[in-house]
Amino acid sequence: MESGPIGQRQWGGFFAGSQDGAPGAANGASGDDRETRRRDARRERAIARTVRRRRAGVLDREAGMATAEYAIATLAAVGFAALLVAVLSSGEIKGLLMSLITSALNFG
Repeated sequence: MESGPIGQRQWGGFFAGSQDGAPGAANGASGDDRETRRRDARRERAIARTVRRRRAGVLDREAGMATAEYAIATLAAVGFAALLVAVLSSGEIKGLLMSLITSALNFG
């Protein structure tokens, strides 16, 4: 007998313990059958809830990764900008840049 993906119920509402294919035939009483179906339905809903929560938890944990990556990239950009300012503010580089700009303006 083929059982469904959650619990012991088969597709179509038949239980795995059923001998003749009728729902709850192994239990005998119709009241027990109803309780068994309710219990199985509650178990399936609880399992589905747990799966949804775990999937949501995985997504939530990974949601902050983009923020951390942006923070690291921003720190790297600020560090590079500080290094560039330090290099360009030196006297030798200032003179080289001024001569380059002056020659570009006088070229035309």
